[in-house]
Amino acid sequence: MPRPGRFVTIEGAEGAGKSTQARLLADALAAAGLTVRTTREPGGSPGAERLRGLLLSGDLEWSLPAEVLLHFAARADHVEKTIRPALAAGQWVVCDRFSDSTMVYQGYGLGANRETIAALTAMLGLAPDLTLVLDVSVETSLARLTARGVPPDRYERLGRPFFERIRAGFRAVFEAAPQRCMLIDAEGDPAAVAARLRAVVAERLGVAL
Repeated sequence: MPRPGRFVTIEGAEGAGKSTQARLLADALAAAGLTVRTTREPGGSPGAERLRGLLLSGDLEWSLPAEVLLHFAARADHVEKTIRPALAAGQWVVCDRFSDSTMVYQGYGLGANRETIAALTAMLGLAPDLTLVLDVSVETSLARLTARGVPPDRYERLGRPFFERIRAGFRAVFEAAPQRCMLIDAEGDPAAVAARLRAVVAERLGVAL
């Protein structure tokens, strides 16, 4: 039986504009008369937000297998406590990051076993209806992060080679699943990027935006 709601994820490297674009897309969907739930990963439920703090603070140096499992523990709670109930209630869910980020950051970026990540993703039993992959150059990512003027998180401290692997990883995700994913040029003005996202959502999911 098809779900009454639709599940849209927004992916991309640090500085790609995911949070901004998730908000703008949710606003556009709401303006079209849809009920929208915005959420994020890691996080999105009380338990998952606790794990987010542990994962991103950099205070603890997890082994890579433990890090992958912690991401999926947070994701499993997020799916069961937030995403599935919203979809069952007929809401559209717009999520800033989902399992593709673990594949890219831990798999392509840090060298975790990608087959294990794929198997854990399958165990969730929930895939996005559409994944919008925001693509920017490494130079743009680094410049936007510098402009924020806030202390770098643990990923940002890994430097340019890591960012190059991340960009390549997201492109690989798109190429492996073009029926689910769309690669979006996220350079330039946020309003222009938002228009690109709306056009893709309208075409792929059949909603007038």
